[in-house]
Amino acid sequence: MEAYGGRRTQAERDAVTVEIGYALFSAAFAAAVLFGAVAGPALFFDLPGLLSKVLLRLGATVATVVFTARVISVLMRPRPPAQPSQPGRTNPDS
Repeated sequence: MEAYGGRRTQAERDAVTVEIGYALFSAAFAAAVLFGAVAGPALFFDLPGLLSKVLLRLGATVATVVFTARVISVLMRPRPPAQPSQPGRTNPDS
């Protein structure tokens, strides 16, 4: 992308779309696993009412926090520098 607001190429737009999809998918997976780990006993076992409610709410809270943190961490990480135009060369003039 050109400096100072230049237009993005189709490849750059595709890369951003893939990155967003990866962030959402991996965040949803991590949140689901942690929700199952925390709230799973309340769903599968006959626990007292208060303990069951606490585990379900705690699981939902942990899942929400993990989902948000994962999306932010994936989308905010630094991008690798662009590859040189020709393999083995650092400058097109070399």
